[in-house]
This record gives sequence, structure tokens and C-alpha cells, in this order.
Amino acid sequence: MRSGVGFTLLELLVSVAVVAILATIAQGQYAAYIERARVATAIADIATMEVEIVRFQQLPNGPLPASLADIGRADFLDPWGRPYHYVNLRTTNKGAARRDRRLNPINSDYDLFSAGKNGVFKKQVSQKDSLDDVIRGRSGGFIGLASDF
Repeated sequence: MRSGVGFTLLELLVSVAVVAILATIAQGQYAAYIERARVATAIADIATMEVEIVRFQQLPNGPLPASLADIGRADFLDPWGRPYHYVNLRTTNKGAARRDRRLNPINSDYDLFSAGKNGVFKKQVSQKDSLDDVIRGRSGGFIGLASDF
């Protein structure tokens, strides 16, 4: 006769399967949480650099910095470990400006953005490679994911 102590192999397999399913769901949620935190950090960084650029100008029509080095952010990296991108549109060819889906420039003064998770960006922010970029748009009226612009 068998004693009633212990688990059967079937009970152990079912419990291991349930734990594996829960771990897979939790890992996916954790990865999404980490990505949202990185995007929020990039948004805060861009907003901070925007304030530093305004301080650099000192006057409403003063000169914009030529690069992020002028505001002390030359080696500043985004949450994905890559440098932020800055283009002064007042001194650079207007063709360098990033554009929306209608090909209108998204900023009139300067572009400031992170290339996002994949590290790739295109001129048009509505293209597939640019949807994960964290951008400054509408000349500072929008800071967020290009997919939300």
C-alpha cells in the first residue's frame, strides 16, 4: 500500500507549468515598466536641457548654443547609453530639421531628441525607425515619444 504523503509527478508538472507561465507574464510586464521608466527619464532630461538652452540665450532673441557642449552637456547620454541629438535650426540648413508626417518641420528654433530604444532615427518622425524616439516638438510645446506626436 502507498502512503498519502508527497506529490505525484503530474501534480509537480502542473505546478511547475503554472509558475513558468506566471514568470513569463511578470518578466514581460517588468520589461515594459523598465522601458516606460527610460522614456520618462529621457523626457525629463530633454526638458532640463531645454531650460538650460533658454538660460544660455538670456534674451528672447539671443543666440542658441552651437552644440550641447555649450551648455555643459557634451558627454550627456540618454537612458539607452547614446548621446542626445541637437541641431540649431537658426544656423543650420533648414533641410536638417526633423519633420512630421506632412513633412512640416516639428520645430522652428532647434531640434533636441533621443534616438530611443533602437538607436535609429529618420528625418520624418512618423517613419517606423523613429517612432520610439523621444523628441521635442512644436518648439517646446511637446516632449514625448514620436509615436504620440
